[in-house]
Amino acid sequence: MSRHGDATYPPLNTLKAVAPDLWIVDGPTIPFGAMPGLKVPFPTRMTVIRLGDDLFIHSPTPLPSSLRTEVVAAGNVRWIVGPNRIHYWWIPEWKAAFPRADVWLAPRIEEQAKGHIAPGFRPLERETGYPWDKAIATLPVAGSYMTEVVFFHHPSRTLVLADLIENFEPHKLGSFVLRSLVKLGGVAAPDGQTPRDLRATFTRQRPAMKAAVERMIDWNPERVIIAHGRWFETEGAAELRRSFRWLLD
Repeated sequence: MSRHGDATYPPLNTLKAVAPDLWIVDGPTIPFGAMPGLKVPFPTRMTVIRLGDDLFIHSPTPLPSSLRTEVVAAGNVRWIVGPNRIHYWWIPEWKAAFPRADVWLAPRIEEQAKGHIAPGFRPLERETGYPWDKAIATLPVAGSYMTEVVFFHHPSRTLVLADLIENFEPHKLGSFVLRSLVKLGGVAAPDGQTPRDLRATFTRQRPAMKAAVERMIDWNPERVIIAHGRWFETEGAAELRRSFRWLLD
């Protein structure tokens, strides 16, 4: 466990049932931030969706042997997904463990990873034409810095995001400085939103992003799973309207 362990959501590295055929895995924290010497401990979260006997792995977290055993019992790892350019680090570990799985990467991950991920992956850059289309909708949301690919699991009405919403609980952060930082960034629970610095990278694509968010709301999700911070277990559509009011109002 990292030295910022209080920011996590134990138990870690284990499947937690959310809905039929859908789990989350809470992983360790990673220090992240642009300011040297002042990094926010980002708790990590993976989503696992089962389609028949196959598993869809979204934003992989570390894979200790105990978790691998649980995953194998749940199904066959078929698709390993990197949803945006900063969610890729543990993909090689999963690919090594499950060599028959296909790796799908959002735009610019290859550029960001700088050789960390081996060639042979498949591009996540369109809305349809994927083997999971019947159960999971795919929606790329493009900005000038990154494209985040959003997924909606129709059977459970679950929306799966990575960084478009972050929702850090201030009491889990170790210092006043860090608590102040997440509040200034617009990502403090219970009012987590798109980070202010990330919003700026969608300025030129604002109309397209607004249309994408409206589509997410039209899906009427029951829940919204995010990668960093407290996720939204109920009233997903209302949480989207609140989190994206900076864009919709």
